[in-house]
Amino acid sequence: MTSPTPNASSSSSPSAIVIGAGQAGGPLAGALSKAGWQVTLIEREHVGGTCVNEGCTPTKAMIASAQAAHVSRHSQALGVRAGGVTVDLNQIVDRVQGIVSEFREGSKAGVLKAGVKLLDGQAKFTGVREVEVSLNDGTVQQLSADYVFINAGARPRWPELAGLGSVGAMTSKDILLLRELPEHLLILGGGYISLEFAQLYARLGSRVTVVEHGPRLIPHEDQDVVSALQQVLEDEGVTFMLGAEARKTEKVGGAIHLTIEQDGQEQTLSGSHLLVAIGRVPNTDALNVEATGAALDEHGFIVVDDHLLAAERVYALGDIKGGPAFTHISYDDYRVVRDALLHGKERSISGRYVPYTLFTDPQLGRVGIDRQAALKLGRPTRVYTLPMKNVARAIETNATAGLMRAVVDDASDELLGVTVLGMEGGEVMSALQLGMMGKLTATTLRNATLAHPTLCESINNLFMGQPEALSGMEN
Repeated sequence: MTSPTPNASSSSSPSAIVIGAGQAGGPLAGALSKAGWQVTLIEREHVGGTCVNEGCTPTKAMIASAQAAHVSRHSQALGVRAGGVTVDLNQIVDRVQGIVSEFREGSKAGVLKAGVKLLDGQAKFTGVREVEVSLNDGTVQQLSADYVFINAGARPRWPELAGLGSVGAMTSKDILLLRELPEHLLILGGGYISLEFAQLYARLGSRVTVVEHGPRLIPHEDQDVVSALQQVLEDEGVTFMLGAEARKTEKVGGAIHLTIEQDGQEQTLSGSHLLVAIGRVPNTDALNVEATGAALDEHGFIVVDDHLLAAERVYALGDIKGGPAFTHISYDDYRVVRDALLHGKERSISGRYVPYTLFTDPQLGRVGIDRQAALKLGRPTRVYTLPMKNVARAIETNATAGLMRAVVDDASDELLGVTVLGMEGGEVMSALQLGMMGKLTATTLRNATLAHPTLCESINNLFMGQPEALSGMEN
């Protein structure tokens, strides 16, 4: 599949339909319009996508409130005795939604200022590059264009669980608008989103129980990292039910009863609220994507090549194409397409770095491979690990939970992956990612002069330690 040049259009300037105003669709629509394209952007709900409206922005703003409550309650460890700490969830939600509104309106203003035509409604393909838009005002428009870009995102997955529809269960979107503090929050799912909400609500004052069907949490991370994070959350009052299958749920009086099976035994958990966070599904079901000639995989995600082409002059960007579902990946998808169509630069999504951060406290920042992947890499590596309890800055701030870890190629001495579970773990990981991008060696990083006593100075100490040698040949 090849990407035609923009000059393929018979008109004086190419035309484009962008479906979805997320972190790829909005910037791409603006860039194309500024370059002289005729651009129509279709958004069924809010400009800004999941991140701005129901993901990164509101959750991290809420986490800040939970962090403030936690620090206030535990300030005596630093010799400061605060009075009774109370939480005003109404004020928290008002603050969070104010930030969301500001970001959303800023995103919308940006695309309109760029000259993009914005339609509020649901898109559906009727042909290869032909789209029917059911507008939110009840009218319908038929559109066609030289190019189509799909950035319609994904939504929380809803399981087939008996009684779920009758107990007022919430998604990660719904819970952000909750204005009453749960007495006992049950969370179905033990992934990244679940862990952030578990700690958040525990710190606000809720009792929290997490039910995960697998034998462990976040299985893509090293076991010792997961165990350390789980211990932190358990110390803060979160209960984990691992290897537990949800069987049914029902409302009994004012409580939600969730029946689970664990180790062959059934038991019933009673909670005040239920959050379902078991993954996400693509928003392809209403699009009729197949009319474009594009294919869907077994999970409903749009299949693309390394240049994000799904069909002739039809591109898919962001979460809807599957793969890593991160805002920064969606934005990089935009850059890949922009550079190809506007700057004549052929870029690929193959082999790019995929960093991410779990915003628990401590944060978990990760890029590249971890120890469990290095075991099966097929070539020798060295694994450096530094406990946060040995990091000066962490000791000074009473934040010693976690560890730093780097996987280093034995032959080249270059970094293959970084995991940081610790205070500002995402920031330290990002600093090391820059080293990876610049192909700095572990020796160079060990000998770098870094400001004392910063967290990043501990990079010196990380590579001064005795590494674990791995053959990379484990089955």
